[in-house]
Amino acid sequence: MTVPVTPTATRRGVKESAGETRTVPAGLLAVVLGAALLAALTAAVSWGSTSIPPGEVWGVVGRRLAGEAPRPGTDDLIVWQLRVPRALLAALVGAGLGLVGTAVQALVRNPLADPYLLGISNGASLGAVAAIVLGLGAGGALGLGLSAAAFVGALATFALVWTVARRGGGFAPLRLVLAGVAIGQFLSGFTSYLVLQTGDEQQTHSVLFWLMGSLSGASWPMLAVPAAAVPAALLWLHARARGLNALLMGDETAAGLGVDVTRLRRELFTVTSVLTGVLVAVSGAIAFVALMVPHACRLVVGGDHRRLLPVSALFGALLMVVVDIVCRTAMDTQELPVGVVTSLIGAPALLYLLDRRLGSGS
Repeated sequence: MTVPVTPTATRRGVKESAGETRTVPAGLLAVVLGAALLAALTAAVSWGSTSIPPGEVWGVVGRRLAGEAPRPGTDDLIVWQLRVPRALLAALVGAGLGLVGTAVQALVRNPLADPYLLGISNGASLGAVAAIVLGLGAGGALGLGLSAAAFVGALATFALVWTVARRGGGFAPLRLVLAGVAIGQFLSGFTSYLVLQTGDEQQTHSVLFWLMGSLSGASWPMLAVPAAAVPAALLWLHARARGLNALLMGDETAAGLGVDVTRLRRELFTVTSVLTGVLVAVSGAIAFVALMVPHACRLVVGGDHRRLLPVSALFGALLMVVVDIVCRTAMDTQELPVGVVTSLIGAPALLYLLDRRLGSGS
């Protein structure tokens, strides 16, 4: 006998599966995060080795958007050509990591899962390191630049993980994670081997800095792909929010609600892989953000993906802009890799979230 599942039961099941109760209205939180993000973007462009008043920052942006010719002086160059692209790239990368983490946690039904468990970032890193070591980072032979190499590596890894996970038929989240971890570690080892083969100290430093995450190469042309990919992923995921909610209650329940579980998982894996490849290609491997952001947001707004997805994107964007400010201004002589700062923030935050989760018995 089949027991019908009502919408009320579905919402209750999502809350129980997520182990959280919504305490803050998602709309209010989105407004607050949006205002904070705008303030953080202004600070990111204003602060640096050369401080520029916020009024002048918005003056430059307004004139540029209006199509006016740039004014003489260095402020216009610093604001529009250097700092605005970097701040926007940080926001896009943070929003994308928040979305990827949310999607992967639904994919494997684990609120503490990380998209890098699937090995995609390892493949992207291998592609980028190979391009640097072989001298293709500037678009050398075959026109293969650093970003393109990282993207190709991510897609190739996606195809390999998917093939291994699907062997024997069916689709098991555990098999997917194990395949991703095994292949990711193999690729990581190969990446380390390539780094050791570089005889140029400057090249080795460049590779290691990129592997720890960096937004220093941001430019207007670099924004094009993530600016298209991140909003597209948000719209696609939000359109399937009910299916993501159903996955939290298990495959049988999701199928009973009319969700094509196999197809949804395949599409989720494809979208998260492509988006991860795009993000790693422009920023390197950045740890903890994709794991920490969705879980923190879930504690506040609950497990319903209709609310969780946009809030995770906003919070991820805000976090990355703030982290990038710290990376640029914390030291006078050099810039910190983004991954170092996210690890220093993310590890204690994750331990706190784990302690809170275990303490509540969820």
